[in-house]
Amino acid sequence: MFATACFSVCILGAPAQVNPPPAPATNPPAQTLSPTPPPASPTPMPTPPPIIVDPPAAGVPVGFDQTLHVSQVLGNISVAVANPALLNAVIDQDARTIALTGKAVGMTTLTVSDQRGLTALVPIRVAYNAGSIADSVWLQITGNPASPQFIAEQAAAIATKMASARPGAAIVAPPDDLVVNGPLALDDLRTVDVPVLIQGNEYFPVNGTTHVLIENRAAPRISPKNLLVSDFPESLTENGVLFTAALDRSQPRRFLYFHYNPAGQPDRRIVLRAENPSAEPAVLQFISGEGGPSPNEMEVGHDSTQRFLVRLVQNEGNIIVIPAQTTITLFEQDLPAKAIVSNLLQLRVLDGGQIHLTLLAQDAADSPGAPISDAMLLTSKVKHARGVYQIAEFHYDRLWNLTDPYLELPIGQIPLPNLIKGESLAGDYGVLQSFVVTIQNPLHSPQAIAIYENPRGGRATGTFLIDGVLVQSHQTPAYSQYK
Repeated sequence: MFATACFSVCILGAPAQVNPPPAPATNPPAQTLSPTPPPASPTPMPTPPPIIVDPPAAGVPVGFDQTLHVSQVLGNISVAVANPALLNAVIDQDARTIALTGKAVGMTTLTVSDQRGLTALVPIRVAYNAGSIADSVWLQITGNPASPQFIAEQAAAIATKMASARPGAAIVAPPDDLVVNGPLALDDLRTVDVPVLIQGNEYFPVNGTTHVLIENRAAPRISPKNLLVSDFPESLTENGVLFTAALDRSQPRRFLYFHYNPAGQPDRRIVLRAENPSAEPAVLQFISGEGGPSPNEMEVGHDSTQRFLVRLVQNEGNIIVIPAQTTITLFEQDLPAKAIVSNLLQLRVLDGGQIHLTLLAQDAADSPGAPISDAMLLTSKVKHARGVYQIAEFHYDRLWNLTDPYLELPIGQIPLPNLIKGESLAGDYGVLQSFVVTIQNPLHSPQAIAIYENPRGGRATGTFLIDGVLVQSHQTPAYSQYK
């Protein structure tokens, strides 16, 4: 190529126009096409880590504090409460925490920010706790010995009584969940831990444990001097005083009440108060066999009698100290509309002066300790027993031969006269009937025997404790037999 090119241009003499010979045809080299590279994109910035708040949502009780822990923040933390009237927030920059204090009930949000401009939203609910739970309490009981079931029932009852619930909240302390570890002997001590839950739709639930220290005090069995009965008015149409009586050391008493809240009436509560008017404290022992509330009057009567009989035989009761010039609520039972409540109690003053008892009906929404507006006894046109009856117990000894007619135990055959103005007590309700039966078998082989109930005061159920075995009869008409 270079030689040919040089030859065509190297001439001597005058310039002359020379046409170069045509270049031989050649094939151009093949070209490879490369794609156009895309424009370079900028390097992406790393995503900043989000602010983490633990817990991510909070419930703060009114008047109480809760701490939030904040992580993955840059620089100082700042917060903003959407509704400052509900919540107060204080930051600890070093600890990376936010202390919240509830001020009023409601819903709000907390915005947490850092110096990067990032934020985290925390939903906040402010409400009241459902109540408060007592940490520990001392309980004195009697029992020879006190059974595990009675210990559990009384421990749960005192833990419930010492807890405080807001209106509409419920206290839950079931005795079946308690660990009791056997009966409690006389003059012995034991601590029972009672789990308590207080809950309500508008409140934060409260869980805790009340430590109940139980002392089983030795107290001899007693026979009451007389029987107090409050069955008038049996159907309640208003609130007020149902019964009043006095207790002193010389007069142990049994007390039966039975009351019904008809349909259409407001929900009520039956309250038994004990007042110590003296300048010295008084010590009171009582055995209680409560029944109801229930719409079934036979079931209420049976439950009340059964509990009382079992506790009476074991001498299982409570001992309480009533401070000087103080009134306490001894017992209370809810009484909704269309329901019945009953109780059989045995009470005596162990130490101190006279105690005044007052049984009253009040609205369920009222406090059990609310003052009595009218001390007059309630009345009704429908007559039932209300008064003091001299005989609280009947004791019988029977000798019975297998060849004699049926062994029959008549109950309620003698209406008891009222020591104050009022109806007599037909049917012996609340009266203990005790039979000691000696049985003779003149035959030469063992024989099966039968004992028949024969109520005399009207249709009734029967509750029997036969050699320590609890036996219940169904409804039996008067002057008929139930085996």
